[in-house]
Amino acid sequence: MHPAVRLRREGSMDHLDLAPTDAELTDYDLELLVLYLCLLDAAEEGADWREVVRMLFEVDPATHSERTRLMHQSHRAGALVQPEGYRDLLRRG
Repeated sequence: MHPAVRLRREGSMDHLDLAPTDAELTDYDLELLVLYLCLLDAAEEGADWREVVRMLFEVDPATHSERTRLMHQSHRAGALVQPEGYRDLLRRG
């Protein structure tokens, strides 16, 4: 297992197939903050997206290849486009 995908939240939640594209952080984004950080860490470390999806989303990419590819892409994009939202969250404390 790649080290960047070891961190998991206890009591994992159901994940949407596609992450929200709202300009501001949604409740879903806030619930998945740790997952988003894990996605960014995994990308930085060169982890295979299939391993990341299997570990973080608990969905088998061999069985659901198109679904999991889109799930990974949209959530990774969500993590990348939310820096202003996260800065606002830090300002609020």
